[in-house]
Amino acid sequence: MSIRSLFLATAFVAGSATLAFAGEQYVDSSGYAASGFDVVAYFDMEQSEVGKPQSDAVRGNSAYTAEYNGANWAFSSAENRDRFVADPGKYAPQYDGHCAYGVSKGGKVPANPNLWRIVDGKLYLNITKPVVGFWEEDISGNLSLAQSNWSGIEGSPASEAEIPQYDGPIGPVSN
Repeated sequence: MSIRSLFLATAFVAGSATLAFAGEQYVDSSGYAASGFDVVAYFDMEQSEVGKPQSDAVRGNSAYTAEYNGANWAFSSAENRDRFVADPGKYAPQYDGHCAYGVSKGGKVPANPNLWRIVDGKLYLNITKPVVGFWEEDISGNLSLAQSNWSGIEGSPASEAEIPQYDGPIGPVSN
């Protein structure tokens, strides 16, 4: 095999491996994905109709944690942790935990764990209450834009900003 062929084969394998992995998970100063809230619990909560605020998210507990996509995740119970470990892609928020509306506009910005919606079995988070209004004006259109934009920004670094206009707790409850 020539050196050129070896180089091209190595570049192809390296490039293919990169495509298989998710981007960097958004982690705030709590050190946890989803600010230490239990992402499995969203799927057990009653969802409000569009235009109405959702129930607050359920905080995780530092006794029940798992690692996924290079981040620590906290859960409110061992059962929820085990459900997550069995199928993390089912429960992890879309766009590596970044604001879904922000992705629809072409960027990675933080997401507030209390501003959530499940659409077609997938969890989406948003950054502020006004943004939720924009998001909910056209959820399907915003999802289409976000999906189109995601392939171009997924590999860029995760946001390092804190969640704006958020005065709630971050991080899991400690025992």
